[in-house]
Amino acid sequence: MPEYRPSPIDTREVALSPELDQLTERLAENIHDNWARQRMHDGWRFGQARNDHERQHPCLVPYDDLPESEKEYDRLSAMESLKAIVALGYRIDKA
Repeated sequence: MPEYRPSPIDTREVALSPELDQLTERLAENIHDNWARQRMHDGWRFGQARNDHERQHPCLVPYDDLPESEKEYDRLSAMESLKAIVALGYRIDKA
């Protein structure tokens, strides 16, 4: 198998507007909710520690109850997605 070399869209020059910065938090919450819904659908449930065998995960809680490090991971995913959209030449406007 050839070596995998990730090549994400270059977003280093993209600055998001304050409105899109605010959108980042809402999208981060949505990313978490989609992840949690899929985990629960797959039989996972809350547990104090991650246990793959028992399908338990400590992050199966509402977004507001997540540790800040987990929120930051979701924020980064949301922000990079928004930046990629802008880098590809699209505009994001609230209706």
